[in-house]
Amino acid sequence: MRRTTTDVNGPDTPPEPAAPRSGGRRDRWADHREQRRQELIAAAVQALLQHGPSVDMDQVAATAGVSKPVLYRYFADKAQLWLAVSEVVAERVVAAIAPAVEQVREERALVEATIDAYLSVVEYEPSLYRFLVHESGHPGIQQVVTGTSRQVATGLARVIGDRLRALGLDAGPAEPWAYGLVGFVQAVGDWWTTHGQPIHRAALTEYLTTLLWSGIEGVRRGADLPPELTRAHERIDR
Repeated sequence: MRRTTTDVNGPDTPPEPAAPRSGGRRDRWADHREQRRQELIAAAVQALLQHGPSVDMDQVAATAGVSKPVLYRYFADKAQLWLAVSEVVAERVVAAIAPAVEQVREERALVEATIDAYLSVVEYEPSLYRFLVHESGHPGIQQVVTGTSRQVATGLARVIGDRLRALGLDAGPAEPWAYGLVGFVQAVGDWWTTHGQPIHRAALTEYLTTLLWSGIEGVRRGADLPPELTRAHERIDR
């Protein structure tokens, strides 16, 4: 028996038009398809916010106002959709942290701004953050998470290196410090959201900043500085 369009889409969903063959129309079709795909990704994000990390394809389809077969026209399977969603969430993390880091001009405040910006993403969008953590076993999503961490750490290392050089210090520790800071805050952020954010964000930021900065400050104080710079740092610290 021949399968009709209605069988695939459901009675209330109109069939998708066939892709046109001419160059200009093909480009417009590709643009339309990409726009539609982005709309479905946005619907998946909204479904995540509404239903939590355990959201299923039926709930995504309902949020998007389409049938599941329509979702599968744009995403081969659930894993492909979740990968696209993880890329959107990762972009939000970077968008929150990068501007905060770039604006800081003091060393301790740099650490504090990075921690606070990261925790703000966890605080305001815990479902999306838990989704990233819980789905990180998927190879594609793991690459997105790793790439995001690398992007944040690389930008942070550049800023830390600039601060160290401005103080006449060796910028060599900038990269390991940056990667260590990102990994540390990610682990704490996972604990924080898993336990229902038992500590206010401002307090947690202060706790982590004090802990991390004490280590960095200790290294800075132990550096072999010229006497004039050592005296200048002591005056600043007072």
